[in-house]
Amino acid sequence: MGHLLSKNGNRLKKRKRKTRKKKKRRRNCFLQGPCMLCFIVHGNSGSLDDDRLENSATRLAERYVALSSPEDCAKFLLSPQELAVWEGQGKSLLSSVPAKLIGPQVLFRTALPTQTPGDYSEMVCKRKCGEPRRSGPCKQPRCAFQEAVENGGAGDTGSASMHCHLPLCHLPSSSSSVAGLHAKVGQSVGDTCNAMAVPQSSASASSCPLACSDTPGGFNALEVPDNPSINQLPSSILLKVFSHLSVKERCLCASLVCKYWRDLCLDFQFWKQIDLSGLQQVTDDLLVKIASWRQNVMEINISDCRKVQDAGVHALASRCPGLLRYTAYRCKQLSDASLIAIATHCPLLQKVHVGNQDKLTDHALKKLGENCRELRDVHLGQCYGISDEGMVALAKGCLKLQRIYMQENKLVTDKSVRAFAEHCPELQFVGFMGCSVTSQGVIHLTGLKHLSSLDLRHISELSNETVMEVVRNCRSLRSLNLCLNWSISDRCVEIIAKEGRSLKELYLVSCKITDYALIAIGQYSSTIETVDAGWCKEITDQGATQIAQSSKSLRYLGLMRCDKVNEETVERLVQQYPHIVFSTVMQDCKRTLERAYQMGWNPNSSTPS
Repeated sequence: MGHLLSKNGNRLKKRKRKTRKKKKRRRNCFLQGPCMLCFIVHGNSGSLDDDRLENSATRLAERYVALSSPEDCAKFLLSPQELAVWEGQGKSLLSSVPAKLIGPQVLFRTALPTQTPGDYSEMVCKRKCGEPRRSGPCKQPRCAFQEAVENGGAGDTGSASMHCHLPLCHLPSSSSSVAGLHAKVGQSVGDTCNAMAVPQSSASASSCPLACSDTPGGFNALEVPDNPSINQLPSSILLKVFSHLSVKERCLCASLVCKYWRDLCLDFQFWKQIDLSGLQQVTDDLLVKIASWRQNVMEINISDCRKVQDAGVHALASRCPGLLRYTAYRCKQLSDASLIAIATHCPLLQKVHVGNQDKLTDHALKKLGENCRELRDVHLGQCYGISDEGMVALAKGCLKLQRIYMQENKLVTDKSVRAFAEHCPELQFVGFMGCSVTSQGVIHLTGLKHLSSLDLRHISELSNETVMEVVRNCRSLRSLNLCLNWSISDRCVEIIAKEGRSLKELYLVSCKITDYALIAIGQYSSTIETVDAGWCKEITDQGATQIAQSSKSLRYLGLMRCDKVNEETVERLVQQYPHIVFSTVMQDCKRTLERAYQMGWNPNSSTPS
């Protein structure tokens, strides 16, 4: 007997539990939202016959209009069949309600003064806006009837002409969500939900769920948060703002503002290109952390980082196989081990700038030539341990090379120049400043059809014939630097002006030229825009005046320390030809003072040193 009682007791408990579940499931069918009037259904009728639809709609309407107080509204329950009729019919259900049961402009406030009692086309709002309007974080909309109850009365009838488009309301879990409903037959049932709105034209007011007509009883402006903050901007905009900051500014300033900014500063796009140049705080440990933290580094610059050793560069290279550009100027503490690690672990490398590293040898260049077939830009200036052996291996391995620059590499001779000219046909920029190169090596550059910039400064044995031959054959040449070559004469400059059809920049600092060279440039060239003839002691007022008068393309004329050119002549040329920048000691000082005045500098406010 006890067993049976206990069993029955369990059955009762289970039955009660099931009953509660049924009630809860039934209560889930209630309409959810700030009030019942916010409920909007989408769908086409077709599952019920016309007679059943009219009878069901009439019964629902009769029950609905019989509500006279909020307490009655709270007790307004729908059976599953009635709910199916309500949800299945949507707009058709509302249109089937007899007009005598629903007075004009009662259930919904409308902005259309000519709306008829039977026209319910504006009752059904669109769930999605055709043209969504972006806005910042806002407060949630409140039910107007709740505000009216809080104010001690029914809804304001003066604002009954306002029509709001609201999003679709959901079904609630209890009947308490509809306890604030106030309804009367033939009269205003109350205010509908006040949604956050922006002023729009009548043509587009029905296409956006946030649109509301401009009426005295409502608001027509976007609700602004009480405390607007920059953090309310989309993260994409903040990332764009932070992209204009340097790594130091992002790490030491912006990331310390808040956690949100810190997370933005850690975005992967900021760590694809890392510029740590000149930061003495950079050590191997920092490079290891960056490599382990962000393995998508594509470019890094550690120039002048004196505390970085080979171990740190090796750790970075091993964790960043996608590295494309590596720059390490004046890192004299680094040796071949760092560049070998880069060449071994980063086969996609395209740029290597390691100027002024005394410990680099040919062994590192051989590794670059073997592994980095995509290399396009190499700068090895003032790496005094590099010779022709490493340069030839680099030229044979990197056939896509476009830029090669050497400076004061005394062990690099004509053999290297010939190797690059033969194996790298895509070369566009070539520089062998101060190397042990002669005309016999330079003449091989005539085969480079894409050559656009040539730097032959301080070449001890450079003949005029070689330079003229290079200009004749390299038709794409735009910049030619012949500074510190005493062998360059007026005849060579004249041929350059005649044959250089694409030439725009010509540098002749400290060359053995006279006024005839400047006159020839102004007479024969229609493309040269920049001419620098500084420290040419034979240049006089005549040459400066003639080139300024005859050249139609000249924009810059360098006359620094041309002692035979009077400053009065330069002043007159500045007034006559304002489109040309004349560079002398006095003119450069004047421009510097003008920039200082523009920036607010006052000589009277400066304190004496």
